[in-house]
Amino acid sequence: MSTKKRILDEALTLFSQKGYANVYVAQIAEAVGIKAPSLYKHYKSKQDIFNAILDEMKSSYDRQAALLNMDGSDAGADAAVFSEVSEDELVKMGLGLFMYFLHDEYAQKFRKMLTVEQFSNPELAELFTKQYAEYPLSYQSAMFATLSSKGILKDCDPKVTALQFYAPMYMLLTMCDREPEREAELTALLEQHIRQFSIIYGGEKRI
Repeated sequence: MSTKKRILDEALTLFSQKGYANVYVAQIAEAVGIKAPSLYKHYKSKQDIFNAILDEMKSSYDRQAALLNMDGSDAGADAAVFSEVSEDELVKMGLGLFMYFLHDEYAQKFRKMLTVEQFSNPELAELFTKQYAEYPLSYQSAMFATLSSKGILKDCDPKVTALQFYAPMYMLLTMCDREPEREAELTALLEQHIRQFSIIYGGEKRI
């Protein structure tokens, strides 16, 4: 593993354990096993490290979405994908993304950090809201609007529909964070949620 990658890994671990504000560059360097001046050869500041972590998060998510034959960010492109999938395939894709966010080390630590920092850091609180509420709801609203207009989903308010689909998924994710021993039970409930959603909102063109 390259030194740049090790810096990001150790920094995110420390951020998730101590909080972003309570971690200093010297501590990150020590965790990597280098001196602070050597770290600055790779990243200009702690903020620069944080920005690189955000980039790595995006790249990791894009790779996972691609494995599920999705774009993950382009609602129009994914509406075309979801218009062709069966209920079983929809469940597989939903569970795939859920397990990624639950078990991917980067995603898990990043969520933990923002969960804690939202109470003390306004900028990270804003990022938390964007990352886990505004962005997914906006993406899903646009996708549901397209699917509804094509008859794949029943006529609906896309914003409300996105909230009804996404909110239980995020709630189950945070429950798994707190009670990992219940993962099998909660993921089974997630599958039921996706299937029931498909039944309730499936349009005339849905198989």
